Amino acid sequence: MMTDFSDMISKAKKMQEQMKEVQDNLKKIEVEGSAGGDLVKVVLKGDYEMKSIIINPKAKSEKEEIINDLIIAAHNDAREKLKKKTSEELLKATGVSNLPVDFKLPF
Repeated sequence: MMTDFSDMISKAKKMQEQMKEVQDNLKKIEVEGSAGGDLVKVVLKGDYEMKSIIINPKAKSEKEEIINDLIIAAHNDAREKLKKKTSEELLKATGVSNLPVDFKLPF
């Protein structure tokens, strides 16, 4: 009976190490979202930190609120892409879909 338990613990530790590796890999991901026919692009890193905003010089003729809306739209686009890419990476690594990125084992 005890061997089953220690086997379970070592499997869980192995999974925890795999998840750590996956989380490290996820941080290296970068996605680009865009809006307004590429007038605005936003690059997000795997931890949802914004790396850059690229505003096309053609956008300078737009009103400020339109540029603001485009930045928001590009950011939302990047977030959606990142969510999709993240769950694809998690699925590849663990064979489990819909695991939250910040998934923690209970020990």
